[in-house]
Amino acid sequence: MSYADKVFIENCKDIIENGFWDFNQQVRPHWEDGTPAHTVKKFCLVNRYDLSKEFPILTIRKTFFKSAIDEILWIWQKKSNNVNDLNSHIWDSWADETGSIGKAYGYQLGVKHKYKEGEMDQVDRVLYDLKHNPYSRRILTSIYTFQDLHEMNLYPCAYSMTFNVTNGKLNGILNQRSNDMVVANNWNVVQYSVLLMMFAQVSGLEVGELVHVISDAHIYDRHIPALKKMFENPQYEAPKLIINKDVKNFYDFTVDDFKLVDYKSTPLDTKLEVAI
Repeated sequence: MSYADKVFIENCKDIIENGFWDFNQQVRPHWEDGTPAHTVKKFCLVNRYDLSKEFPILTIRKTFFKSAIDEILWIWQKKSNNVNDLNSHIWDSWADETGSIGKAYGYQLGVKHKYKEGEMDQVDRVLYDLKHNPYSRRILTSIYTFQDLHEMNLYPCAYSMTFNVTNGKLNGILNQRSNDMVVANNWNVVQYSVLLMMFAQVSGLEVGELVHVISDAHIYDRHIPALKKMFENPQYEAPKLIINKDVKNFYDFTVDDFKLVDYKSTPLDTKLEVAI
């Protein structure tokens, strides 16, 4: 099996067997039919993925990696908060009539800040430091901006990335306040693994570890039947991710610069409803 399969199965079985059910709590998320969306959860999962050894994508269910990459480029490269700039409908439930999700995600990364080196947004600051100050302990981003929360249609789930270079390898810590394990867990792992690989490539660094820290790791009640089917699916070896080595500028990457070789997986036989 792939390492991602192993981690995902262990996490989810632990949550189901030992987690806390919120059936007696008043919850904000709901299903499209208006029914409260209840979860079983565990507090603070920490998973480590050595990207120099294996690309962490599930094989027990298919992860649409090009759509995942398109979304991470939408946030980090386009710095957009408008779903019309995205080639999927993932964010439609949180968009207004103009397509905006408010001052969230890409909007925050694109805000300019003043430094002694000049004005830069958060992404450009990371790219600058990886090239000029790679051993700095201050290379990070945060999009959980309290003064703008009231203008966000969804508070950021994956809200912070901390980058650290050790012995020529770029490592990263992804912090998430909340993670829908069945719908979004591997999606986020794939996205931020690819982001780390892109940043390493354009900064002349080797890729190291992605550490994924989840404060509230939860499984929705309506997802459990599909999840238990996934547990029974065949498990394959991880595929190899090939990135176009000719790309030297982060803003030149497109989804076509990424290719999965020998990706075997089992398609989902049921549509997973997303709680809103």
